[in-house]
Amino acid sequence: MKEQTIQLFTEKEEEFVNLLIEIGTKKTVAQMLVFLANTPTATSRDLERGTDLRQPEVSIAIKYLSGHGWIKTGEAPSQHKGRPQKIYSLAVPIKQIIAAIEKAKKDEATERLALVKKMRDYI
Repeated sequence: MKEQTIQLFTEKEEEFVNLLIEIGTKKTVAQMLVFLANTPTATSRDLERGTDLRQPEVSIAIKYLSGHGWIKTGEAPSQHKGRPQKIYSLAVPIKQIIAAIEKAKKDEATERLALVKKMRDYI
């Protein structure tokens, strides 16, 4: 039988995931970001096991991260016959991703405050 190591979140990484969720990031995306921030490269199987997500959840999160340009995809030849494995890694540093999330949240807050101000003008 083949032996394999599975990475799990530390308490600090769990807290990081929870903070991302609290500011409005989807749980699956938050878990993927934290996992990839601490792992140079990972296959989809690694992502499933390390984040305790199912394959469809991993795929959806990968699409979201790819859409923002935060993840890059490569291929590695399969160890057995068949298709090559996809390898994922962050395309930009995690600090840059957090800065992008921060900017989006600031823009969202500014937009909502402008709506409140507009509502006051009606009173």
